[in-house]
Amino acid sequence: MFTGIDEVDWASLRHAYGSAEDVPGLLRGLASADPVERASALDGMYGAAHHEGRVYDSTLACVPFLLALATEEGVAERGELVELLVSVGRGRGSAEAALRTGVEDFVVLAGDRDPGVRRAAAEGLVRFLDQPARVLDLLRQRITVERDDRVLLALVESLGLFVRRCPAHATEALDTLLALGTPPYDPGLRLAALGQLAGCAPDLLPADLVPTVVGLLGERSERRRSDYRARDNIDCPDTIAGRLRRLRPSDEEGAQLVRTLHTALGGRVADRIALLEGQLTAPDPTDRCNGVWMSAGLFREWRADHSALVALVGEQLDTEADRLRDAGSSVLGELFHLAAPAADHLHALVIAHPDLWTQSWERGAPVLGGALKALARSGDPRAAPVLAEVLARPVVPDGLGRVIVHLGRSAAPLAPALRHRLGRVPLGSPETSDRAVPLLSALRALGDREAVPEVLRLLRGMPDGVRSRQRVVESAVRALDVFGVAAEGVVPVLRELLESECAGAAAGALWSVEGDASAVLPSLLRELASSDGQRRRVAADVLARVGVSARVASDGLARMMEAECVEERVAGARALWRVTGDAERVLPVLRSAWSGHPRVRGAVAACLVGMGAAGASLHDLVEAELAAPRRHLARAGGHGSQDVPEDERLLGMCREVMAGGEGGRA
Repeated sequence: MFTGIDEVDWASLRHAYGSAEDVPGLLRGLASADPVERASALDGMYGAAHHEGRVYDSTLACVPFLLALATEEGVAERGELVELLVSVGRGRGSAEAALRTGVEDFVVLAGDRDPGVRRAAAEGLVRFLDQPARVLDLLRQRITVERDDRVLLALVESLGLFVRRCPAHATEALDTLLALGTPPYDPGLRLAALGQLAGCAPDLLPADLVPTVVGLLGERSERRRSDYRARDNIDCPDTIAGRLRRLRPSDEEGAQLVRTLHTALGGRVADRIALLEGQLTAPDPTDRCNGVWMSAGLFREWRADHSALVALVGEQLDTEADRLRDAGSSVLGELFHLAAPAADHLHALVIAHPDLWTQSWERGAPVLGGALKALARSGDPRAAPVLAEVLARPVVPDGLGRVIVHLGRSAAPLAPALRHRLGRVPLGSPETSDRAVPLLSALRALGDREAVPEVLRLLRGMPDGVRSRQRVVESAVRALDVFGVAAEGVVPVLRELLESECAGAAAGALWSVEGDASAVLPSLLRELASSDGQRRRVAADVLARVGVSARVASDGLARMMEAECVEERVAGARALWRVTGDAERVLPVLRSAWSGHPRVRGAVAACLVGMGAAGASLHDLVEAELAAPRRHLARAGGHGSQDVPEDERLLGMCREVMAGGEGGRA
């Protein structure tokens, strides 16, 4: 297996962490009789030689040895080695070419006695055997003789991949997929075939796709329950743990089947909503749990009226099945105000289960429970009394302040407790930042001017060297900016900070308190000339507020519009408009930023709101955004927790822009 391994100059090759001289040890570890050593070696291969899917010169050098290991029957877990090889080959180019040299090994492995090997080898046939007719014959032959359900699913997925890679030879493959999607085949296999058809030949899907899929899910679930009952009678003792395991079986295969179908359906939002409604009303809680997670992807990527679907997700909270309940709370927590149709269910769960208000871990402070966090993020005022009780506990959960900001004025009764907590934050602790910043965020959102003494205590009392000290100072200064009151001690502290790394934020707060441009412009001009882009952006934001009195900063703001960083260009353009009123100069910068960098559309839209009729030449971008069905930050398979609220904020500002434009035209 390792013939020639010592002849490779591994030290001259590279992987994710530098020299690949440790790779021979990893390869030998894959053949170890010790399962712990094998697992460690496989982790090492993925972590270094194939880090995050990358292919290095050392990765290519591993291919012959990995193939030798995968074809040696005495090696354990060969299926995982074949999966690693296929993953390497997905890198295309030299990686795919390297695997093609051993493609006949994949032909043999596709008929191996180990189902894990057969399952992984199926994709390798399609990727590395450059003989389409032979590939198709092999896949169809394997489907005919295969008896393992998981291998059959892999073969069906490989047929779909074959159609996408070899369109000139697709007709017979599609005929096979069509046949597999009909009786008498197993419902799971039929679902897999429909998922592949949706991805490579959607015009061949049945007209009654949604009811067909929902029916197949039900059939599959009934069979799965029977299988689990049979298995549990043998394997599971009659214990609490055994009963819980029988009640909540995992179903990764089912999740993958519906995920494939949803991904393939993509922008067919109406079909996906109907399918999810079927999943979320299924009798089997595992199917409903899969539906909850699939709905998260739809909410995150596509704009639509999701209220009915959100309500169905909320109904999943009315269960004692922890997995389903936790899934629903997690998904609703990412929707913020869009979770309102499920608020009654969230509130009912919160009231019925005070034990779920917080979660504790071995280390660190407790965190808010999912249902309470989702209820607060939705803006429901019923969360406020519960949060008050949580605030009264000896230890406050991390992040509590960040959810309070979503409650608006209904959180005002919490202000005294928040002030009290802020006043007890230790000044010199490594935990100062984690405790203080969320509380400051909440008090800032409430505009609680009575918190000035507690804020000044932080600014005056924190010693140098405290971890994340600057983060706390910036958050405290921004709170004073919002409060805008010249309470005793505020102005001296802010003036002292004009010489610090937080000069821009301090200047903004001082402007809010005094409104004296001459007091803040010198510091802002220095910040504008800083080598730190973030500090320049903060200064530009404050200069935009100062407005025409800051014309002396025009040249510096104009230079910002030529910066490499798009956020800096937008900040400079917004400020230059506010300072000079020169729309003709800034609009091209804003148009370019909007079109090329979706992540700054919110900032551009905010600028257009302030420009009113002067920004009318960019209203075509706003109209197109309002008409677009896809969220502007959506990434296929992405998991951005802020994607939905950021997109909803953008849509709100776009409507405001257009309403202002219509008012101007009127």
